[in-house]
Amino acid sequence: MVTDPDITAAYRFDRSNDPSAGSPLAVVRARTTADVRETLLWASSERVGVVPRGAGTGLSGGATARDGTITLSTERMRSVRVDPASCTVTAQPGALNAEVKAAARRHGLWYPPDPSSYEICSIGGNVATNAGGLCCVKYGVTTDYVLGMEVVLADGRVIHLGGSTVKDVAGYDLKRLFTGSEGTLGVITEVTLRLVAEPPAALTMVALFRDPGAAGEAVSEIRTRMRPSVLELMDATAIRAVESQARMGLDTASGAMLVCSSDAGGESAASEIEVMLSACDRHGATELAHTNDPDEGEQFMAARRMAIPAVEKLGRVLIEDVGVPLQRIADLLVGIARISEERSTTIATIGHAGDGNFHPLVVFDPDDAGGAGRAWAAFGEVMELALGLGGTISGEHGIGTLKRPWLGRQLGEEVLAISRQIKDALDPLGILNPGKVL
Repeated sequence: MVTDPDITAAYRFDRSNDPSAGSPLAVVRARTTADVRETLLWASSERVGVVPRGAGTGLSGGATARDGTITLSTERMRSVRVDPASCTVTAQPGALNAEVKAAARRHGLWYPPDPSSYEICSIGGNVATNAGGLCCVKYGVTTDYVLGMEVVLADGRVIHLGGSTVKDVAGYDLKRLFTGSEGTLGVITEVTLRLVAEPPAALTMVALFRDPGAAGEAVSEIRTRMRPSVLELMDATAIRAVESQARMGLDTASGAMLVCSSDAGGESAASEIEVMLSACDRHGATELAHTNDPDEGEQFMAARRMAIPAVEKLGRVLIEDVGVPLQRIADLLVGIARISEERSTTIATIGHAGDGNFHPLVVFDPDDAGGAGRAWAAFGEVMELALGLGGTISGEHGIGTLKRPWLGRQLGEEVLAISRQIKDALDPLGILNPGKVL
């Protein structure tokens, strides 16, 4: 347990830089489930709030500290055990996504979910937010790989859900309830994940467009015909930001760029790439290129992965996480551009175009009160736009604190009330991650 304010200050924020962050009474850096249990037993007896925290890479304020609470860090819970016979990996929550991937790879296996921050984000945080990533258009999100978990409830009870079997329908599927619950229902202390065989090396293509709307139309057509292993988009602002930082030779005059891959293998992969090239050409692509060199393909993926850090160099960033039905992708992209212009606010849009999940990055100068106000207004308008298109305010980052005002608008009062009943049943004192999600 740490109470030194110079140390605890480092645990106030997650990557969202939530302005509502407070100062914790103390930080508990747990190493075992027993440590977590002891912390929650004490917190329950004293009625002190507990903010669970993994690697702190969350983008919605889910790990934001609160005044007078304990921050419970799982960063030191790093065990990873692979069982190649059952094609599973069991990991403590502090293990990094990259560490789990590496452990699986040593046995010729693969853990697919791959957030852009996979090298620094933790498995516990991935499960708590039901994280996605670049390859999820084909392989699904975190919940599709969770087979079992150990959870410590607010009152200190330790429960075990699921196991290592691929199919298990005994009772309510409570592990799915805790997946994506953002630390508001319990603290995940161990998780068993499904692994799959590594796919063949991918073929990659890149398409440039004059405007993001045309790119969105191409994405919609591609997805009606196939499911690529990767289908990512960057708009002009994101392209320029990455190029200014990395000097990769990206065409900064383009309005949008699609990066697409197929790992179907052999002639099937070549056929899928041809389908994607043809669709992009029909929707006005100004330049098309493809490669069967894995290293060259990874360079294009690296450009997409570095988009958020590059845009963060432009100022303070509010990171959206909206999703829309595939047929409304172009409408979303055009609408975001309109909001950016009307609010005189820079918005760089990137995203997992293949599953309709986009990350508009709203940029502002924190020292400019007027600019900050316009940015927050734009942030809300983008979420209202997504909801108006039949979409969601979060595809993978979670609700945290930043998106709470819009959750009721999406769920409706009846669903919100049921969600609160579930929260009250599992955390009657309201000590777990207070002020988050609901």
